Amino acid sequence: MPELPEVETVRTGLERLIIGKQISVVEFDTPKSFPNNAEDVKQFFVGTTIVRIRRRAKILMIDLSTDYTVIIHLKMTGQLVYRGKSSFGAGHPNDSLIGDLPDKSTRVTITFSDGSYLYFNDQRKFGWMKLMSTAEVPMIDFMKRVGPEPLADSFTAAAFTQRFARRKNTSIKAALLDQSVVAGVGNIYADESLWGAQLHPATRVGDITRAQFTVLFSELQFVLRLAIEKGGSTDRNYVNAEGKKGSYIDFARVFRREGYDCPRCGASIIKIRVAGRGTHICPVCQKQSV
Repeated sequence: MPELPEVETVRTGLERLIIGKQISVVEFDTPKSFPNNAEDVKQFFVGTTIVRIRRRAKILMIDLSTDYTVIIHLKMTGQLVYRGKSSFGAGHPNDSLIGDLPDKSTRVTITFSDGSYLYFNDQRKFGWMKLMSTAEVPMIDFMKRVGPEPLADSFTAAAFTQRFARRKNTSIKAALLDQSVVAGVGNIYADESLWGAQLHPATRVGDITRAQFTVLFSELQFVLRLAIEKGGSTDRNYVNAEGKKGSYIDFARVFRREGYDCPRCGASIIKIRVAGRGTHICPVCQKQSV
């Protein structure tokens, strides 16, 4: 599943290309991928103009001139591919990003009035595009539950620390992965930020000091910003606007680096299991407290 940097890469790519475009036609192959009322699509989707593209955690939102919003969840194998005078593709790295479209993985095709297209491809059919009133978006369960954006200007180290107050008996990795604590963080960037803060992922939240939380906050922001700059991770499923893999993993310190030397102390990186997830650590830099 994509993490914050991957989805932000999709958002910025689409923002460059489809703002101001008018939707002429929308076609879909299965209601599972496009679970919308036909009359709503006719009244609030077709003929409308795209006015803004937003991201909240791992969710994309395309705001329309009718005061409706298309909410998009790419899930595991989703892609968004734009074809016009310029091309853009982001998502699961298969040939659909560069091949002829629509193809067998295309679930939704949006045709714009200028003859360009936006394709939503999804091999496993777990992703979806939902149309709803923009005013209602903040009221859906996910939006009410999801935590703050870790890169928001208003989000401070003190606020970050406070978000973990009710998770004192939880491992720090499980708490980081909890979208109700902080938005958009997944396995890659949890491992990377915990290595940066020299915290063992299984450390109980209640045993972490305020000073350690401040360092963790700084490290999390660092790795997220670096990943966005590099176009997201090369974690099998996500690529950048040219259909090329992002380059963040080239700079990763521990994630998928088992057997390599720790860049800080030289010990061998190992892979363990924490919070039900494969987890990469330096056993020397990130010693577990007894």
